[in-house]
Amino acid sequence: MTLHLRSVLIPSSLALLAACAWPLSAPAQVHRCTGSDGTAVFTDRDCETADAATQAAAATVDTPSGRIYRNVCARNLQDLVYEMASAIDSRDPNRLASVYHWAGMSGTNGYGVMSRLDELVQRPLVDIVPVMPGSAGIDGNYYPQASVRRQPIALRVEQTVADSITPSSTVFGLQQHFGCWWIKG
Repeated sequence: MTLHLRSVLIPSSLALLAACAWPLSAPAQVHRCTGSDGTAVFTDRDCETADAATQAAAATVDTPSGRIYRNVCARNLQDLVYEMASAIDSRDPNRLASVYHWAGMSGTNGYGVMSRLDELVQRPLVDIVPVMPGSAGIDGNYYPQASVRRQPIALRVEQTVADSITPSSTVFGLQQHFGCWWIKG
């Protein structure tokens, strides 16, 4: 009986030790880099691959506009709109990307979204307008603002194109995630 127990116990112990020593796959890591123009760049690759220098993680970062940017999420819609407007005014697609809800997005889709955000920040900002659910005249539901407080379901970015006359609007959905507000799609 002792011999049989030993023959089972030794291989099991060796298998357990081998499993503990086996390297686990590391999750993707976001690298914080500084671009050649001084802007913060976030990438899943090495900073050198993105033509940027490694930047130590910090609570605050100076932006090209000279304003201090705090690395915190928008806890309310007013903060979200402020960050969006600041990103567009400073023509900083990375700052606009910092308020975008990236969860679950593939790399291919991510590159498409970044291109879209880059195009968006190149146009002059006119206004950021909340899109409310059930607007009067659209679906017949009318709720007076004094009696029912509703949250917007989206934000519409009003801009002009390069000729400064032709209007352009982009609608972003809103997402609450981990106590923060994000734009999406």
